[in-house]
Amino acid sequence: MSRMNVRKMWAAKLAGRLAPDGAIGTADLRPRPSPAREPAVLAVRRPYAGVVLGVDPSLRGTGLALVEFAPGRTPVLLRCQTVRVPARRTLAEALAEIHRAVTAFVDGGNVRHVALEQTIYVQNVRTAQILGAARGAAIAAVALRELPVFEYPPLRVKQAVVGAGRASKEQVARTVMALLGHGRTLALDESDAAGVALCHAFTWRG
Repeated sequence: MSRMNVRKMWAAKLAGRLAPDGAIGTADLRPRPSPAREPAVLAVRRPYAGVVLGVDPSLRGTGLALVEFAPGRTPVLLRCQTVRVPARRTLAEALAEIHRAVTAFVDGGNVRHVALEQTIYVQNVRTAQILGAARGAAIAAVALRELPVFEYPPLRVKQAVVGAGRASKEQVARTVMALLGHGRTLALDESDAAGVALCHAFTWRG
């Protein structure tokens, strides 16, 4: 076999055009048509339906917001609360208050999902430990009811609700109240909690 034929055979083998008996025919060396591509199927996102408990965890001021979503309807704020724990109360007492409050919201609200705001930046290790404990108290209350928990960083919440990742707390509060058609002004912790609930419903892929 000539050197040219050997080179052609290796080229055909690497390209997957080598005949079963090792021989190369003219048909084997012709370019093969690309397989027909499947038509792209666009995923259709179904609107979220159900009640979401939004939680903005903090040791002394955890925000809670219960928001109901239904296709074709404006989201409805069913209930909200800021869990205020005085500084004189111990860490254990504060965590118990958070746990009790979250449990009360979950038990009385026909909740489908729970959405929490993630803690991204903290000033020091002590603050991180305290915030982690508050988050743990809230999550434990939800876990005991076997409900799904979803966590979202503040940047994603602001982008989903306001459309700008650098929005201020006041901007988030105004937008949340506009989206909910809510009359009275919400406390910042409550509007943050409602914002997390809205973010979950707006970005949910179920």
